[in-house]
Amino acid sequence: MELREATPLDFGAIAQLVPTLDELFRVYPKGTHPFTVDQVRFLAASREELTVAVEGGKVIGFANLYNIEQGHYAFIGNVVVAKEFRGQGVGRLLVSHMTRQAFDKYDVHEVRISVFNDNTAALLLYARMHFKPYAVEERINPSGMRVGLIHMGLERSEYKA
Repeated sequence: MELREATPLDFGAIAQLVPTLDELFRVYPKGTHPFTVDQVRFLAASREELTVAVEGGKVIGFANLYNIEQGHYAFIGNVVVAKEFRGQGVGRLLVSHMTRQAFDKYDVHEVRISVFNDNTAALLLYARMHFKPYAVEERINPSGMRVGLIHMGLERSEYKA
């Protein structure tokens, strides 16, 4: 598996990583279902370091950075892994790569990531990577249920490459 910069030629494959309304809500709450190439293109215009994980020529994961305040903080966003590759370390690799990019390239003091409370696998992964919760925001999911969006941060001093 390799990580590389996403190109417009990857946008269709990135959109296909998010097949359901519930997954779209977890990955890109402002998106509309079905997730489309145009929505990925819109994301690309406002995000940095768009990165894909590729296995055997197939895009199997995606992540990026946004809301970068150079010297202060950056957010990791839109982390998604193809269903058949989940639990195999792809998410960890993407988040680690984005964290390194934020610290090294943008010289931030903190990397932030947000996860919904019902996304147990991601929540546990981020905690194992030393991200700590700092705020919870109430949201309504596509089923009309209240969920918590947990905002987590990792300070440079806590970062272990």
